[in-house]
Amino acid sequence: MSISDSELPRKEANVLKGHEGAVLAARFNADGNYCLSCGKDRTIRLWNPHRGIHIKTYKSHGREVRDVHVTSDNSKFCSCGGDRQIFYWDVATGRVIRKFRGHDGEVNAVKFNEYAGVVVSAGYDQSLRVWDCRSHSTEPIQIIDSFSDTVMSVCITKTELIGGSVDGTVRTFDIRIGREISDDLGQPVNCISMSNDGNCILAGCLDSTLRLLTGLLENYCKSIRATLASHSKWTAALQTLMLTLLVDPRMVQFSSGIW
Repeated sequence: MSISDSELPRKEANVLKGHEGAVLAARFNADGNYCLSCGKDRTIRLWNPHRGIHIKTYKSHGREVRDVHVTSDNSKFCSCGGDRQIFYWDVATGRVIRKFRGHDGEVNAVKFNEYAGVVVSAGYDQSLRVWDCRSHSTEPIQIIDSFSDTVMSVCITKTELIGGSVDGTVRTFDIRIGREISDDLGQPVNCISMSNDGNCILAGCLDSTLRLLTGLLENYCKSIRATLASHSKWTAALQTLMLTLLVDPRMVQFSSGIW
């Protein structure tokens, strides 16, 4: 299965300028009206992408910021990066509510669970770590370290944690019964993204392909791997609404196309 270049969105809705270095991630909020970007300049920036307006800049990280995720009610967000910490922020005030510490290397990705009571992070130390936002503790409440290389990306369902790793696997952990399913893709996994119904995972690999995984855990024996071979370079990020990084890394391009 492949997608031709003519099928990919090409029309720019806006270009968001303001970062003073490479942009490493950009994420929409739940309703798609706002987005957060982060990057090498150690900042997180809040935008109205539809109007091209920069609303607010958040500063506290000591090194580059690699990922950011906002709660469904838009009141809080979390971020991570090269300083090995997960920052838990108040959107309105810009205050850092808590800094979670425990990773032994840079942190690549963060994600809230459905009710934003828990944050899960993925790191260079080959682990997923779970943090309780409701507790005053800054230590992880769970550590999953069954990966054999850097964990680059994480997804969360009501009952599962899913991590994509440079070791070539997408591992799914059922937190109810402590079961692990490992899907070996044979290529380093740089990013994973879940479908809206939670039944499929799309994995971006360093061999310039996307791999589609279906029926994780419950029907893992029916898993399929559909390679989308239209990518000339390794896949950097996957989102339902596509945000891409331009050749000039200080710009965020907001595409009006639907992925």
